[in-house]
Amino acid sequence: MPAIVTRFAPSPTGYLHIGNLRTALFNYLIARKAGGQFVLRLDDTDAERSKQAYIDAIQEDLDWLGLHWDRIEQQSRRLDRYAEAADQLRGIERFYECFETPAELDLKRKKQLNMGRPPVYDRAALGLDAAARDKLRAERAGYWRFLLERARIVWQDGILGPISIDAASVSDPVLIRADGQVLYTLASVVDDIDMGITHIVRGSDHVTNTATQIQIIDALGGTVPHFAHHSLLTGAQGEALSKRLGTLSLRDLRAQGVTPAALLSLMARLGSSQPVELCRSLDEIAAGFELENFGAAPTKFDAADLWPLTRADLQSRPYAAVAGEIRRVGVPDDLAPRFWEIMRENITRLEDLEAWWTLCREGAAPEIAPEDDAFVAEALRLLPPPPYGPEAWADWTAAVKAATGRKGKGLFMPLRKALTGQAHGPEMSALMPLLQRVPARDLT
Repeated sequence: MPAIVTRFAPSPTGYLHIGNLRTALFNYLIARKAGGQFVLRLDDTDAERSKQAYIDAIQEDLDWLGLHWDRIEQQSRRLDRYAEAADQLRGIERFYECFETPAELDLKRKKQLNMGRPPVYDRAALGLDAAARDKLRAERAGYWRFLLERARIVWQDGILGPISIDAASVSDPVLIRADGQVLYTLASVVDDIDMGITHIVRGSDHVTNTATQIQIIDALGGTVPHFAHHSLLTGAQGEALSKRLGTLSLRDLRAQGVTPAALLSLMARLGSSQPVELCRSLDEIAAGFELENFGAAPTKFDAADLWPLTRADLQSRPYAAVAGEIRRVGVPDDLAPRFWEIMRENITRLEDLEAWWTLCREGAAPEIAPEDDAFVAEALRLLPPPPYGPEAWADWTAAVKAATGRKGKGLFMPLRKALTGQAHGPEMSALMPLLQRVPARDLT
């Protein structure tokens, strides 16, 4: 087995979002850099909420990003193994059945808080004798908790440094619900042991889970992996991002035109001591990736930061990499290479090419300031119809300058806006040979 085995374990109950990506990418890069294995493990024990459509979408999103897994596992196919582990815990008296309702537990928590105590489960179920348990089972289904050893749980975190948690401050975790559903904490531990997971990177909201899982791993005779907990993402102003994650799904960002290289480059450096730079391959990203470079402070994520990276990624692409898209928007093959060379510096998304070709093919609604009406009308009378050669812009502007006396910006900007309807864009000397129609001539 490889020296390093990592995993990404999403629940197929929704689409992957930017927060999921951070976890997936970190685990992928650790394995990639070390020549290890990256496991995609689907946490689909919740049969009611897990959907095949989400399983398909998770794989599609990871594949789009190039985060290819070495093998895929599904927890719903391992329920018998979790039952075996539960029996093992019962056999060593580290698993006990409880019967409190949610309302009863909530009342206990409130009483503890009112007395200034931490809201930790009081282990009342351990005091039940066999007759009391039988009576309660007849009334309601029981659920199962893992019995923590009341000792300090310590580990050296790959990002947060030394961690020490007093198990007495933590409730015995519920591992199996009253309806029989195996919960994440048990399934994850059993899988990590059986699959030889050596390194686990996940969000800092899992720190307490990690503490309890370390004890469960020990109880089951497994080897505790190396843990690292990355900071959680916030919005650009430090606001909680959790409520916006639904609008930051990977498929939505993809639909908006964000490129994989831009997304991966940002997420591989965000929150670290390294500057964000565009990397064009996962090998390049992995080469410079070190968990030690990341801090514990909440990390600000601004989707706007994806666009300069996307722009730089697209502009660096050779014609062969975009030929299919250029052909799709209708650019003739004989014009396509020149079209790309001219337009590459004027797009933020690949989809922007379509608007530029529409302008070339159909012309644009002119933008003419009232004070330029007479000047533009005179200029258009001097404009020959297309097709245009490489000197067309220079020849036309020289003729207009001679006829009107205008020069500089007062000459060039109104003419650009008359032909393209906008103040910015490619050099007009390069653009004019691509213009198939000049509807501004109709103004005469």
